[in-house]
Amino acid sequence: MASTVQGLAYKAFGLHIHSEFPLPELPLTGEPGLIGSVSVIQGDLKERWEAMPKITPSLGVSGHEVMFESKDTAIFAIQGGNTITVSPAPGADPDCIRLFILGSCMGILLMQKQILPLHGSALVIDGKAYALVGRSGAGKSTLASYLMDQGSPLISDDVIPVMVHNGYPFAVPGYPQQKLWQQSLDYLGMNSSLYRPLFERETKFAVPVHDRFHGEPVQLAGLFELSAAPEAPVSLQPIQGMERFHTLYHHTYQRAIVDRIGIREWHFGMLASFVGRLPMYRLTRPEQGFSAPQQTSLILEVLQQQQVKEMNS
Repeated sequence: MASTVQGLAYKAFGLHIHSEFPLPELPLTGEPGLIGSVSVIQGDLKERWEAMPKITPSLGVSGHEVMFESKDTAIFAIQGGNTITVSPAPGADPDCIRLFILGSCMGILLMQKQILPLHGSALVIDGKAYALVGRSGAGKSTLASYLMDQGSPLISDDVIPVMVHNGYPFAVPGYPQQKLWQQSLDYLGMNSSLYRPLFERETKFAVPVHDRFHGEPVQLAGLFELSAAPEAPVSLQPIQGMERFHTLYHHTYQRAIVDRIGIREWHFGMLASFVGRLPMYRLTRPEQGFSAPQQTSLILEVLQQQQVKEMNS
């Protein structure tokens, strides 16, 4: 078992994570992180939080530190891309604290490290990575789970770290777990009694996917933006021109803090570098019913067309 003075050592998001809090979702590791390391520690943040300049009542930024508060859960501080400090509220649910550590905190920390976090799911299809993005409820995780059933392993769910290597974007693995709502489990024929709710009384479940997880970075070769509309047929259209830039911007995880932490120029440059290299599509489905098989057929069809075009160019 990998351990450190600070606690256990895990890997996720390309990071070597030393944590005083148990993070059972993450694989243990004794190896360095691809993009560095981070310490997750416990501390009393009440005074610092009171003194922190606030953007909103629950979010503050000062220099290289971002702090936020989730009532009845914890105060969190993310510093310089290398430390996450957690000040739990009395009686807080540990599962809920972990959700924030592995979600919002990691998204902010990746931004501090100038690694682009996209909000969505990423999978490997025919040896390349593809991102599924969209607003909450668009069906990203449901479609991702169906694609996994068809043999496409998961790279990351919820937060997709994207780094650049030799000018090309690469999707970096998160950790081997999906989050699925009860309705998604029902559609996919999965028994919710086999899975743990994300936290008490939640109807969203933690679904381990160790046997369907890809643990190495993969070149990001495309992006699908999911949307749902009443009575809409399942359809797929290319996203063109500068609309690609706006799509990437809109689906950047924690994009509200970009200006506040002084990385606007880097963020815009990163997105602009992808616009001409990353094919993007808008995938629309009806709001009601299970249409993942039809969506998958359209995705595979357009990827086959894309592959033929590349071979002939």
